[in-house]
Amino acid sequence: MIVIFYVLAFLVSFCIVYLLIPPLGRLAFRLDFVDKPRQDVERKIHREPIPLTASYAIFIGFFITYLLFTRDLSLGTLALFIGGVLLLTIGTIDDWYKTKGKDFPALPKFIVQIAAAILVFLSGNAFTGFFNPFSGDYISLPVILQFVLTILWIFGVTTVINFSDGMDGLAGGLTAISAVTLFVVALAKGQSASAMMAITLVGVTIAYLRYNKAPAKIFMGDAGATFLGYILAVIALDGAFKQATVLSLFIPILALGVPIFDNLFVVIKRFVQGKSIYQADATQVHYRLLKAGLNQKQVVAVLYLASVCLSLSSIILLLIQT
Repeated sequence: MIVIFYVLAFLVSFCIVYLLIPPLGRLAFRLDFVDKPRQDVERKIHREPIPLTASYAIFIGFFITYLLFTRDLSLGTLALFIGGVLLLTIGTIDDWYKTKGKDFPALPKFIVQIAAAILVFLSGNAFTGFFNPFSGDYISLPVILQFVLTILWIFGVTTVINFSDGMDGLAGGLTAISAVTLFVVALAKGQSASAMMAITLVGVTIAYLRYNKAPAKIFMGDAGATFLGYILAVIALDGAFKQATVLSLFIPILALGVPIFDNLFVVIKRFVQGKSIYQADATQVHYRLLKAGLNQKQVVAVLYLASVCLSLSSIILLLIQT
């Protein structure tokens, strides 16, 4: 695909989100769909009500741009769209509960996230195997293992991006850095659809960051964070994981290294303590850095730097493979 199309896709996705967020923010205030500061919750850093409607701008901007530039009306795109709608819906319900100071049960969220992942698998986008580094033969995994690994990957990435959304500009920035990395990987592998999906994701997240950087004027809530994680996971499945060698399996893991490694620690800690993995607390690295004395902007800058370093490591792995 000609480079200009990727540039245009970035600009179109950016503009759609950038223009949609202000009116959606005003609508949020009219509907009282805002994240209110709570003194009893350690994670609530902001001091003013913040609209929770950026997720809809992100969703609209992503799909309009992707369909406009690819004209891809395949089963895979339909599955991705339906899965996105499911996540947006359950995320909105969860966010609405939070605006009322209540907690939405974890089970419905879990079921919907698994269902969205299953839709992707059924559409044919799955982790099917890898090349043996010694013989050069492709090792195709049993279908049941393909299913389990695909679902675990999509569910895992969806969850860790959501867990990372605890500070102004953090989840959006980490997503943008990871998406740029996956875009480079897709270009190197000649995977135009994955590249278009990735650069579109970069556009919507950068536009969102214009309003979400500290001090944030809008949030995307669980609805937006789970959607971003879902799309990142699918891009990796369709791109970096496709026809991968054993070594290159680490490329998407490193590209998403900061949220993956941090939240693996968090999930394991919660499991050991007998807590639900969905039970929000202040154990993520950004909260720990904040407690260590850094301010919000410094914390975000440190984690951006770590993410860029891990992403560059994944690019180096890619170059070794070529």
